[in-house]
Amino acid sequence: MNSTSVFNQLASQGGTPVRDSFLPFAIPSIGAREKELVLETLESGWITTGFRAQELGDRVAELAGARYGLAVNSATAALHLGLIVCGVRPGDEVIIPTYTFVACANVIENMGARPVLVDIEPDTLCVSPQAVEAALSPRTRAIMPVDIGGHPADIDAIKAIALPRGIPLVEDAAHALGAATSDRPVGSQATVTAFSFYATKNLTTGEGGAAVTNDEDLYERMRSLSLHGMSRDAWRRHTDKGSWYYEINESGYKYNLSDVLAAIGVGQLERFAEMQAWRCKLAALYDYLLGDIPEVRRPMVRPGATHAWHLYAIALKLERLMIDRASFIRELKMENIGSSVHFIPIHLHSHFRTSLGYAEGIFPVAEHAYAGAISLPLYPGMTERDVSDVCAAVHKIVTHYRR
Repeated sequence: MNSTSVFNQLASQGGTPVRDSFLPFAIPSIGAREKELVLETLESGWITTGFRAQELGDRVAELAGARYGLAVNSATAALHLGLIVCGVRPGDEVIIPTYTFVACANVIENMGARPVLVDIEPDTLCVSPQAVEAALSPRTRAIMPVDIGGHPADIDAIKAIALPRGIPLVEDAAHALGAATSDRPVGSQATVTAFSFYATKNLTTGEGGAAVTNDEDLYERMRSLSLHGMSRDAWRRHTDKGSWYYEINESGYKYNLSDVLAAIGVGQLERFAEMQAWRCKLAALYDYLLGDIPEVRRPMVRPGATHAWHLYAIALKLERLMIDRASFIRELKMENIGSSVHFIPIHLHSHFRTSLGYAEGIFPVAEHAYAGAISLPLYPGMTERDVSDVCAAVHKIVTHYRR
């Protein structure tokens, strides 16, 4: 067997892998500036919530086109705070897409409210506005659009449904910092928008997130709730501008972000435009190199939308292949390519099958999307050669298994 045929043969069947070393699905991009700011914070004598956390919240709000921003310890915390200040109470209903991470449903259930699941658009994989409207009931207290992979949900259509009825929007933009609709940044339109700064996100603090809003009263209440319901910022109590005295206005939570982690985020913001531009370039290269594979659907971008490219998620057209998604992922791994899946629909998890009572088959668009979904590596540390390797592996596997 010559070297060409060995290379074209699947690694799982004795062929040569596309890469000599493994390409991980995601690696955070931490530069010298982030390290410098963290060291400055460690040496400052103040390492919990302080001016760096305030700076991060303010600058994220500015990037998102919002008036106010609060840095917190996770996007889950931001969603929880957003739902609280929007008036969600036990027994209320919150409409969310089933095609999302479980945090959306968890925060609603943990408040004693009920997640009302709906299906998604087949092209963007974001929540279907028509499905949202059909799910409205007298108990609907909020709607939670989700920006899947960095593609903004159809916020205009959802606002047209919600605003005349006085229903607030708590947007899960965990993937979508830097995204926009018609040049309006994600974060500027919803009542409250939650961003994630988890290790794999476009901007990271390791663990962390932010809630942004245009409403000062909602912001002030979220800020208080994020630190036990205190009447004033904790860090100001220990400066020459603060006082030892505080009151607890209501029962709150421990959701504040430390200055150590916030310093990483501030450093990331200084490189954010550069990192986003590289993500866009790599996504365009993926589009080009995968464009001649009819068995693979590439992610689409709605006209007028700016994609944040947190994920590059393809969809296998399984009816054209003699392989399922799980086996395809195993083949990628044998070729030294990492990958992931986003997301297992909420209603397919055992807990939510029991707690919500949705049957398999009730959300066909989400279930079809999930069956073929694979997220390919996409992060600032990748090179164009890395993308070429990923696409070569996809070509190789599809060629072997196409019908």
